[in-house]
Amino acid sequence: MKIFLILDVATGFLLARLKQSIVAAVGVTFGVAMFIALVSFMSGLNNLLDGLILNRTPHIRFYNEIKPSENQPVNLSQQHKDAFNFIRSLKPKDQGKEIYNSKSILQALKNDPRVIDVAPKAASQVFFNTGIIEIAGLVNGIDIAAEEKLFRFSDYVLEGDINTLANATNGIFIGKGIADKLLVDVGDVIQVTTPKGDISSLKVAGIFQFGLAEIDNVTSYASLSTVQKLLGKPASYITDIQIKLTDIKAAPATAIELSKEFGIDAIDIQTANSQFETGSKVRTIISYAVGITLLIVAGFGIYNILNMLIYEKMDSIAILKATGFSGRDVQWIFILLSLIIGLAGGLSGLGFGFILTGIIDNIPFETASLPTIKTYPIDYKSAYYFIGITFAMVTTFFAGLFPARKASKLDPVTIIRGK
Repeated sequence: MKIFLILDVATGFLLARLKQSIVAAVGVTFGVAMFIALVSFMSGLNNLLDGLILNRTPHIRFYNEIKPSENQPVNLSQQHKDAFNFIRSLKPKDQGKEIYNSKSILQALKNDPRVIDVAPKAASQVFFNTGIIEIAGLVNGIDIAAEEKLFRFSDYVLEGDINTLANATNGIFIGKGIADKLLVDVGDVIQVTTPKGDISSLKVAGIFQFGLAEIDNVTSYASLSTVQKLLGKPASYITDIQIKLTDIKAAPATAIELSKEFGIDAIDIQTANSQFETGSKVRTIISYAVGITLLIVAGFGIYNILNMLIYEKMDSIAILKATGFSGRDVQWIFILLSLIIGLAGGLSGLGFGFILTGIIDNIPFETASLPTIKTYPIDYKSAYYFIGITFAMVTTFFAGLFPARKASKLDPVTIIRGK
């Protein structure tokens, strides 16, 4: 029964200072709404920026790196095994880019429960030629189905259908930068020169754009068999094995383990793109810091209002204590008053925050470098709303706690004598 009485008194105090209470609640509303809008937008932006690279990057990539042999002949000599051997001007070993025994490796990876799927690739430096124009570039021979499953290649296609490459023996997808430089379109024929000087004619089956100039200006894609034929290699020839894991966080450890198991070089996504992960964390920290600062400012507004209310309601506090309310009861009256303001402001903030993110999500955002993006990115994650209302309640609780403790310690006799 006492809790209902305390709540009734707190409501009475709230209504007595209704305008000030509304102002305080509006401050909380503004803080929560801006927190949700800011964090949702920043998280959506992070997903967009990271997706440009991370969605196109395998969790683990296997390849043969060009490097000097680890075991030099002098180190293998029994005569010099106990000596300090100083070797200078080492030259890289020409062991080729091909991954040997690739079929067995691919099968073993597909049977690994940690692996979602694998995508083999045969990559080579080439020259794109049309007329007198010659551009250095890169051609990637891919398994069309695997590439689409792991990297959603079709999301970046401007013209053409990626599935046509599966049956085309001379089809190629080129980046928009290459297409603009060569002045070619879908259906045109370009000549491709391999490092060995072999020239082949390929038909442009489509144009893609990832939004990254260093990729769009040099990269092209064709079927795995087309590139193997272009390079004069057998059907088993591949230079890269790309895999995606069920748990991306396990990529570094898994890369080391599988590299030792198969005897080939490996690089994980965290190592290859550490700068993007760092940028995402910094942007997230900034957005949370700004949002929390707004809620703290709103808390100070509630603190000031409750302080003023205590001075105005000293007579009421004295009467409450004289009629049997304890200091703890008075303290809870002001805490409940603060929590009511925080709850009302927080709930309305959730609504306004959702509306604001919806407005941002529908603002046109069209740029030539990101053809698949039409509006500003928003991440509608429910966790942001939970964090917003929770922090609003915590902030308002402490904003009301200190004035409430002051009110609970007031001596009713002293108040009445002062009057």
